[in-house]
Parts: sequence; C-alpha cells; structure tokens
Amino acid sequence: MAQALYRTYRPQGWEEVVGQEHIVRTLRNALQADRIAHAYLFAGPRGTGKTTLARLLAKAVNCLNAEPRARPCNACENCRAVNEGRFMDLIEIDAASNTSVEDVRELRDKINFAPSQGKYKVYIIDEVHMLSTAAFNALLKTLEEPPRHVIFVLATTEIHKIPATVLSRCQRHEFRRLSVAEIVGQLQRIVEKEGWQAEEEALTLIARQAGGSLRDAISLLDQLASSGSPLTLVLAQNILGTATQSSVFELIEAFHQQETARALGIIRRVLDSGADPRAFARQVVDHLRSLLLIQFGNEDQIEATPDMKEQMRRQAQFFPTSRLLQMIKSFNNAAVDTRGSWLPSLNLELAVAEALEAPLAEATSPLPLRHSSGRGAAPAVPPEAQAAPGTPTVAAPEAGTPPPAAAQPPILPLETILRAWPEIRKRLRPQHPSTDGLLNSSRPMEVRGNELILGFKSETVRALMDRPEHLEPAKRAFREVLGIELNLRCVLVNAQGKLPPHIPPDSMVGEALQQGGKLVDQK
Repeated sequence: MAQALYRTYRPQGWEEVVGQEHIVRTLRNALQADRIAHAYLFAGPRGTGKTTLARLLAKAVNCLNAEPRARPCNACENCRAVNEGRFMDLIEIDAASNTSVEDVRELRDKINFAPSQGKYKVYIIDEVHMLSTAAFNALLKTLEEPPRHVIFVLATTEIHKIPATVLSRCQRHEFRRLSVAEIVGQLQRIVEKEGWQAEEEALTLIARQAGGSLRDAISLLDQLASSGSPLTLVLAQNILGTATQSSVFELIEAFHQQETARALGIIRRVLDSGADPRAFARQVVDHLRSLLLIQFGNEDQIEATPDMKEQMRRQAQFFPTSRLLQMIKSFNNAAVDTRGSWLPSLNLELAVAEALEAPLAEATSPLPLRHSSGRGAAPAVPPEAQAAPGTPTVAAPEAGTPPPAAAQPPILPLETILRAWPEIRKRLRPQHPSTDGLLNSSRPMEVRGNELILGFKSETVRALMDRPEHLEPAKRAFREVLGIELNLRCVLVNAQGKLPPHIPPDSMVGEALQQGGKLVDQK
C-alpha cells in the first residue's frame, strides 16, 4: 500500500520543520543546555506540526550522537527505530479513544517502569482536551512529579478546554497557522522531488484552501496528483470545487452597483461550473477580508499579485468598514454552515441577499438610498435645534415651530455627492490621510441648501472630524471635485428615536427615523 504523501514528507530533522521556528529554536536550545522539561503542552490548529515536533523531541532526547547540536542524527539505532516506528519508549496515546479515568490510571501504573531502549520514555497524548474531568484529575499528580525518565507531550487543538491546573504544570508552546507563502514553498519542494509538473497558481490555490494547515495542503496535493495529469489551476479548481478569482471580483462589483440579478447570476454560474458553495463562500470571505485589511492600512498582509492588489484597492473604496464587516459575517455563516440544505445554493443566495440589503447610506454608491428592514438601525440627520457646544440634543422643537432656515432645497442632489465620493477621498488621501480615514467612517446623510450632513456612529470620530484641521481640507476637496462650496455638518447617529415634528414624514430623513433611527446632534 502506498504511503500518504504527508507521511512520506514528515520532517525528520529540525531544519525540515516549516513555519514554527520559534518553537524549534526553544527546543533545540533546551536540548543543548540539557534543560528538558518533564511536561510540554503543544497547542494550535490542526496540521501545523504538533505531533511532528513531539516525535522530533522524543527522537532527539534519545539520540545516541555525542554532540547535542547534532541530535537527532537520524543515523544511530534509536533514531532509526523512531523513524521506522519500532522504538518501544515512544508511546502515542489518542485521548479521544482513551478518555476515562481508568485509562489514565493504567498509564500512571506503567510509567514507573524504566525505558527499554532509550534514556527517556516519551508519552505523546494527542487531542488531550478530550480527556474527562476525572481523567485530568488523575493525571495531575503524575504531571507534577513524574519519574525522571518520563517526558509528557500533550497536544491539543482546543487549549481553552484544558484545565488551568494542567496548564500550570506544562511548558506551553503555541503553534501558528502557516502562511500561504510557506505552504507554497513546501509544496514546490515536494513537486520537485516527485518530478511532477505544477503551475504555481494551482499550488497557491491549494495553500489557500488548506487554511494554514500544511498537512491538509499536502493531502490536497496528493489528491490532485492522483489524477495523473499536470497540476494546472483549472484542474485544481475542478477537483477542489472552487471558482475563478475573477468571479469573486465580479460579485463585489455587483454588490457595489446593487445589481441583485447580476449577483445571483454569478452565484448560479459559479455553482453550475462545479464549484462547491461553501468553498466559494470561503473565497468571498477571504476577498472581503483583504478589502478590510486595505482599509485598515495592512495591505502588506495580503498575499496576491500586484494586479489583484490594485483591483482590491479600488474595491476597498466601495464600502465603509461597517458594511464590509456585515458582508463578511454573512458569507462566513454560509462557509461554516455544515447542516446543509435541500437546496445547495440557498446559504449562498441568503448571504447575497443580506449583502444587498445593507443600507446604501453606508455605501459610497450613486444609487438611491435604501434601508435594511428589521435591522433596527437606519441613517438619519439631526433636528435643526441648536445646542450648547458638546451637549447632545434629542428632543425636537415644540409643535408648530417653523422649519429652520437650513431646511431648504439642496444645492445639488445627494446622489451626485455619493457618485463623487471616491474621487473626493482620493483627493484627500495623499496630503490628509487622517481626514480621509475619518470620512471613511462617515455617511453622507442629506444636503440642505449648501450644507452637507455627515453621520457618524462614534462620538470620538465625529468630534475629531469636526475640528478645523479636518473640516477645511475636506471642504476644499469637495470644492475641487464638485465645483461648489459646501458647508460640512458632523452629527452623531444611533439606532433609536422618534420623528421630530419639523421633519416631513415623507422625506428621506423622515423615512429613516420612522425605520427606527435616532438622531443625536452636537454643535
């Protein structure tokens, strides 16, 4: 029987370990200084090297090489025995199958026996979080004072389930997910050794699908190689059930333009081509996350080609952060929902509907304003009643008070401002990046005469934007792009409130307030 690829290429020495340099360095230093702990806890996502490093540690502490720096040497009898699976003093226990207190007591009774081949008996307990409470209690005393010839290595993917009493008795090491670049590099080395032909785009797709797990990535590579064909991007997409990246970009464009029919058509086309709904949802989440990172100024964390990054920068300007977060949540739900449905596309279509349902006041889109039904929050603009500086005003003027002078026909439609919004921010960004960042957290609410009302959900951000050092460059950018002078009014909005008498019920503001929006105005 052929051996699985991930087992064939399991690291046999420290230098072969990928992505966990911080742990390798600590363990090697401990070996050279002869400061081996009696109990270790290896915690982290699956497929990141926990069991591999536990075996390397077991091999190193029992290596017969006289030079500590050379351990494990993979040449002595003990190293060869570990590599071949016949080393009697390496005991691996699956905690998922041995969860009871009786299992731990049996283990505790055996550890007093001296090693039969090496210097240490090494117990690797995998998925240790599966032990029962009674089993953990039975293990405590042994972990605290084990025989000098025993080393415990506890491995877990869910460290939050490990009792604090156990954590305090172990030297703890946190394993991290591997980056796409690290996984691709290892896949390329395997492909070269196997003499296969593989496109780099195909290996990148595999790495992305693995979600930071090198073992999963190698297993996917093994699956693709079994086809007997060159490893192309098209082959990878067909076998892994993913769609082309262009489909994701196109879907984001449809969200920006609020084109429901087009968005659902993209979903149908992607699924008809054989893509898996959950896999495509993960692709959308990954793309939206990249847009979020760009907004946060962390573009260097995105692994993409220069052309793709350029498109992402453009799309990152389409949506405010709040809407991006909402879309990520919607598609993430579709990606992780394992219950399925009698209609495979349903979860994806629901995610699309939620993405399109978001209020357009949160998006820099030229289309008419829409409100999300039943969400409890809607954009609004403030009453014109003035307040003392820094004092919020919620109550409307007394009934019969005439509308203030500012409630006059707008000097230009709000749609024009929304259409010009990306260009306005583009003008600001080079010289006033902080002002651009503040505008990104605002929503153009309404134009009253020559006054543009900007809504903010955070009082801190609103107060910052209201300073002259931000208002003046923003007004200048509006003037340069639109050709007219606009006064900017910054208001705080939240999700509760009633319709003030001086606001017409059929106006945009009136409709927003009737949907549940609340206005809090600061002068």
